[in-house]
Amino acid sequence: MHDHSNIKEHMTVIGADGVHVGTVDHIDGERIKLTKTDSPSTEDGTGGKHHYLPAGLVAAIEGDTVRLSATAQNAVDMFEEDA
Repeated sequence: MHDHSNIKEHMTVIGADGVHVGTVDHIDGERIKLTKTDSPSTEDGTGGKHHYLPAGLVAAIEGDTVRLSATAQNAVDMFEEDA
């Protein structure tokens, strides 16, 4: 388990494949909250939502980048949204 206190707001989140996943808004317990601006808009044209990633996906912190153990697509598939 990584020390999540090293994850700061505005850090870039990338998948294991190096593909951009999002930008950290803040840590919310055991989840990483991503900024809305990085959230894809939904198909019906409504704005993006805050997405959360399980903090357990973090493989490494490299400078201002959070690298996940999952690929970007797998991480997106694991997004949790606020109800």
